[in-house]
Amino acid sequence: MPMSIRFAAACLTLACWALPATAAEKVLHTYISTSETGIDPAMASDIATLSLIENIFDPLLRYDYQARPVALRGNTAAMPQVSDGGLTYTLRIRPGILFTDHPAFGGKPRELTAADYVYSIKRLYDPAVKSPWLSLFDGKIAGDGALKTGFSQATAIAGLQAPDRYTLRIRLSSPDNNFPLYLATPASAAVAREVIEAHPGQSGNHPVGTGPFRVGSWKRSDRIVLVANRQSARDNLPIVDRVEVKVAEEFQGRVLGFLNGDYDYLEQVPESMTDMVIAGGRLKPELAARGMVLTRFPVLQTYYMWMNMEDPLLGGYTRDKIALRRAIALSYNSDEDIALLKQGFALRAESPLPPNVLGHDPAYRSPVSYNQAMARALLERYGYRLRAGERFRRTPDGQPLTLTMHSEATVSGRLRDELWRKNLNAIGLRVVFRTDKKTEIIKASRLGKVQMFESNWIADFPDGDNFYQLLYGPNSGRANYARFNLPAYNERYEQARALPDSPARQKLYLEMNQLIHAYNPWVPLTHPISADIRHPWLKNYMRHPVALTTWRYLDIDVTQRNRALQQLR
Repeated sequence: MPMSIRFAAACLTLACWALPATAAEKVLHTYISTSETGIDPAMASDIATLSLIENIFDPLLRYDYQARPVALRGNTAAMPQVSDGGLTYTLRIRPGILFTDHPAFGGKPRELTAADYVYSIKRLYDPAVKSPWLSLFDGKIAGDGALKTGFSQATAIAGLQAPDRYTLRIRLSSPDNNFPLYLATPASAAVAREVIEAHPGQSGNHPVGTGPFRVGSWKRSDRIVLVANRQSARDNLPIVDRVEVKVAEEFQGRVLGFLNGDYDYLEQVPESMTDMVIAGGRLKPELAARGMVLTRFPVLQTYYMWMNMEDPLLGGYTRDKIALRRAIALSYNSDEDIALLKQGFALRAESPLPPNVLGHDPAYRSPVSYNQAMARALLERYGYRLRAGERFRRTPDGQPLTLTMHSEATVSGRLRDELWRKNLNAIGLRVVFRTDKKTEIIKASRLGKVQMFESNWIADFPDGDNFYQLLYGPNSGRANYARFNLPAYNERYEQARALPDSPARQKLYLEMNQLIHAYNPWVPLTHPISADIRHPWLKNYMRHPVALTTWRYLDIDVTQRNRALQQLR
């Protein structure tokens, strides 16, 4: 693997390659796990691209780096003044924040104003943009229905106003306790209208923001270099002069790259690569001797296997269909999954909510746990029987029964396939696997063409609503891949989202958990514990539960890094 400080001198889409770092420059070396898409806050939804966006663009608010439990703080605006019983949010934009240079600005500095946020939030409603983030605001901002009937930026709505250059006023149609959290998402970051209009349909190729970094160079699906945006620096951040980001899709490439010093840290060691760096739950002695540090981080993430509630074989709300899904859930051996596949770096998922998310009940235990004897008895009772001499069960009407589970064509995907095959075969269920790229599986899932698939959800904001909405009926075809649509669940979800974190909401969450385990649209699997390793020259490193990156806070001891790499190479 080439040293990450070497660059080809070739002109690219946005700029030529940056020159190699000088001895005095502080350069952070890191990676993203998949190729980036268009770097546009309104359009991107993948973690890799959002990681770039949160460093190039600025939302109104952001999370305090050190506060635990998590807490918001001002970013381009001070914390909002909330009035009218939680309906009106007034935010004061900080003067003097500048967009990075672009020809559309006519050679003059371009200051960020409240009007930029009006434009950027409205843009989420533009049908031409097809923003995956629209659900955060849709129907919540007073008068926003006008934006969905013949969209135009010229359409004024009562709930989104900039009464002066530095004042943004947002009025909601009804109180939403999570609304401040939406204002800290990458999707709500400000873009400049001039830049968007200068590149119609190509905004993702021309990212211009006010964030801590600007794009220095960009070779698609390979490497992107971010340079510190000193003209708009705030709070003495960022500390490093630039960030060199490599696209590293292969698990082995990431781990080897880290061990070779090409990356300054490694987050969430892939489960199939754990043996390369960890033994007995600890960092291998030879790596510890090099000063590397292992930390465990509970990710706000839930892995689950969902089942299509509209599938002719598996779906439906009758007792026989519920019994089949319940038996599948009972067959899942979480202890084996965590010990063998996760190498101990995971917790059993008792509900959709991971620890440290508002609404999580640490005392709650799922009534559906690993019990293959019960699974077999349940299948027998509801007519899924084995005929003499046959290994696999038939449907209640005597037809052969074959489950189809989609999976990713990766090493970890194949390992998971074998675990599911073993678990399901043990209770007499035949399963076949259909492998494909995850992006293609998700497309088919949204169309209702996938029967079963393992997925995962990382919190957009640290509240239970962000997870329970994955089973809300109206979200079918979007985040609700299971297409679960139960009136009793929908009613409780709607009641819960109107409440703050409280005993009343907690009671509704308990009832929603019970409905999930009664109808089994999901098999909750695990909450991962990320194994993170950093080199000793990386300073200030600390994972944040919600923010995707911490690049603006990190520091590099250049002398220590250079000395260590000379010894290594």
